[in-house]
Amino acid sequence: MKTLKPILLLVLGVLFTMTSCRTEDDLAIDPPTEETIKANSTIANLMANVAINDGSLDNIIDNASCLSVQLPVTVTVNNIEITINDEDGYQDIEDIIDLFDDDIDSVVISYPITVILTDYSTVVVNSDSELAALTANCVGENEDDDDIECIDFQYPITASVFDENNDLINTITINNDNDMYDFIDDLDEFAAVTINFPITVIFADGSTQTINFIQELEDAIEAADDTCDEDDDNDFDDDDCDNCTTNDLETVFADCSEWTVDKLERNDNDLEDNYVGYIFEFNSDGTILVTQGSNTFNGTWEASGSGNNISVVINITGLPDFNDTWNLHEIEQDDDEVDVDLRLGDDRLRFESDCQSGGNIDDTALVNALTSGDWYVTYFFDDTDETADFADYVFNFASDNTATATDMSGTTNGSWSTTSGDDTELGLNLNFGTGIPLDELADDWDVLEVTNDIIRLKDVSGGDGSEDFLTFEREPFDGGNGNNDLEAILIDGLWIVASYTEDADDQTSDYAGYELDFNMDGTVSASNGSNTNNGTWSVFSSGNQMTLNFGTDMPFEEFNDDDWDVISVTSTEVVIQDVSGGGGGTDTLKLQKL
Repeated sequence: MKTLKPILLLVLGVLFTMTSCRTEDDLAIDPPTEETIKANSTIANLMANVAINDGSLDNIIDNASCLSVQLPVTVTVNNIEITINDEDGYQDIEDIIDLFDDDIDSVVISYPITVILTDYSTVVVNSDSELAALTANCVGENEDDDDIECIDFQYPITASVFDENNDLINTITINNDNDMYDFIDDLDEFAAVTINFPITVIFADGSTQTINFIQELEDAIEAADDTCDEDDDNDFDDDDCDNCTTNDLETVFADCSEWTVDKLERNDNDLEDNYVGYIFEFNSDGTILVTQGSNTFNGTWEASGSGNNISVVINITGLPDFNDTWNLHEIEQDDDEVDVDLRLGDDRLRFESDCQSGGNIDDTALVNALTSGDWYVTYFFDDTDETADFADYVFNFASDNTATATDMSGTTNGSWSTTSGDDTELGLNLNFGTGIPLDELADDWDVLEVTNDIIRLKDVSGGDGSEDFLTFEREPFDGGNGNNDLEAILIDGLWIVASYTEDADDQTSDYAGYELDFNMDGTVSASNGSNTNNGTWSVFSSGNQMTLNFGTDMPFEEFNDDDWDVISVTSTEVVIQDVSGGGGGTDTLKLQKL
């Protein structure tokens, strides 16, 4: 029941006891006729439409602008369960969806939920079919509806209620849109009502206006209607640049001197791998310098507009895939990375930078090893083991950032460069063009291990989050199983923790005296005679990754992880490593056979 109705019954009772006591002083507070708000009048309907429940804020959950889901609500986004407690949670959903570009996204609601309709009434919903029945009553995306979102009331607002004798019988305080909607809905139960001016309204751009009269309020609402994008669609990320300016873009380009291509899609073709190792510099004078090994390309850039309507014109001689008038979709700034996302219809272009120059990364060991002598691919894993595809190639990396891959059919030219890694401190960019199979190597690889005899790399796929692995060694591929022998090696005998470090913190002493026994059934025990930790283990990705889980047993709960990278394997020593996303820290575990 609406909150105003009990008040109405009370004031009517008081009214009957006071009618005979009306004095000449009461006449002084008669409402001005032109300032009263009548039920179903133009101004009443406009005010109701401003106050109506806006259901578009949570379209990422319910795909409907005429209703909203009452918070908190629990949803599972791409197999990750999260609880949304406030409007900031909608961004958390978007962040999970944005993790990968080419996966199939899903938002699964945990029922029952409570749904709030346009008039603020609520309905308990128990299934997708029940929700679909309610959303079927909504108009389609971006179609006209009653909701006016381009202007809002600044609360609190007070209203005066008069009886049929024009006596003031009550003053009502309206604190939010729900109160306002109920107030307008109850107008037919009052003899006369006025708003106590002045009031303030807020427009979509954040500006405000002081309103002193009913007609002025009516004019302001009508003028504001349809002056903004009410975002009544299900494209959850189309408003990421609401507050963007060309100055913001100029600032990030000035602060971050080296940019790489994280995503490039033209006409449904993914082209970013073609530009691995290309470094873009966007200069304040509107010029662009692109370097790739010993090659250089020159161009221009220009930005204009504001908010979600900023156009970015790029023109680079020799790189036609980039040349167009793009729309600035988003500028995303994290602690260790900045992304500039451009869109043009279904085409996408995203630049990323860690805002560090290559000179800030200690790549000495990698460069010295890489540019010294020949290398062979002894392991390449991309969903399946494809090492044999590279068995005939000899790789040579020159100090001028050029590279060659030679087999019986001839030599393919390529390039290499170092950068900061996505998950590790150091990254290695490789690009041997689009020819099969060398096109598979084009990527910005994270460096896991570097010695003079071996370079181990991994890459997290931007599509589905799967991990690819690449290993270079001094001797050619011999057709062996690589790390596929890891399971057999671990099962054969007992192991000790030779060392364990969390980033720079050496915690090896916590595991002194423990012996680990890996069993064929996927169980593992660690015992020191008086204490036993029981857990599970498994090896996957053709021996390149493994999982460990000891539950809450201390101290081995520190080893719990589902994506340890296998760094090196011998019959007597196994080294695994886990790198926190974004270079947040590295855990390294070395097991030694007794």
